[in-house]
Amino acid sequence: MTFDFTKGLTFIESTGKKLYHPSFKVIPEDYEIIYKLLVYILKDNAGAEKHKLSLRKGILLSGPVGCGKTSLMNIIRHIQPLEERFVMKTCRDVSFEFIQEGYSVIHKYSKQSFKNDIPRTYCFDDLGTENSLKYFGNDCNVMAEILLSRYELFVSRQMFTHLTTNLNSSEIEDIYGARIRSRLREQFNLIAFSESAKDKRV
Repeated sequence: MTFDFTKGLTFIESTGKKLYHPSFKVIPEDYEIIYKLLVYILKDNAGAEKHKLSLRKGILLSGPVGCGKTSLMNIIRHIQPLEERFVMKTCRDVSFEFIQEGYSVIHKYSKQSFKNDIPRTYCFDDLGTENSLKYFGNDCNVMAEILLSRYELFVSRQMFTHLTTNLNSSEIEDIYGARIRSRLREQFNLIAFSESAKDKRV
C-alpha cells in the first residue's frame, strides 16, 4: 500500500493536540522521521524497502532529550486497531515494579507477554533512565534481562518490541553489554533524530 503523507502529518498533529496540548505542532525538521514511522506502522512495503526498514523488526527511536521520541511513538500507536496497539511502558516504571515484585517482572514483560497466544508488543520508553537494582541483595539489570528474554521470543515467536532512548550505540553497550547491543541490531530498525534536534520542551 501507499499512503498520503500530508494526511499522515494532519493525523499526527491533530492527535498530538488531543493527547498533549493544543499548541502541539509538527515541524518540518521532523518530517523524515515521521515519514519512516508512518511507513512502518502502515506496513508500506515499498516505502520500507526504499528506506531500508524491515517490517519484521521493531523500532528503536533515538535522539536527544526533548526531541519528541515518546510523543511520536505514543501518537503513531493510535493508528493501529485497538487490539493490535502496542503498549507504552517507561523503563523507570519497570524498574520500580521490579523493586516491588522482584524477578516475576522479567517474566511479566517477556514469557507472560501473550494475549490469546499472540505476542504482545511493548514500547519501552527512555531506555537508560532506569538503574541496575538489587533484589534481596542480588544485582539485576532489569531491562537487559527483559530485552534478552524478548529477543529469544522475537526469534522463536516473532515478538515485537520498540524502544526509545537518548543513548547512542556505544553508550548502550557500556550500560547493557555487547550481547545486548548485538541483539538490538538484529531485533530493531534504528530511526535516529539528529544530535542537533531541538528540545521541544523549551
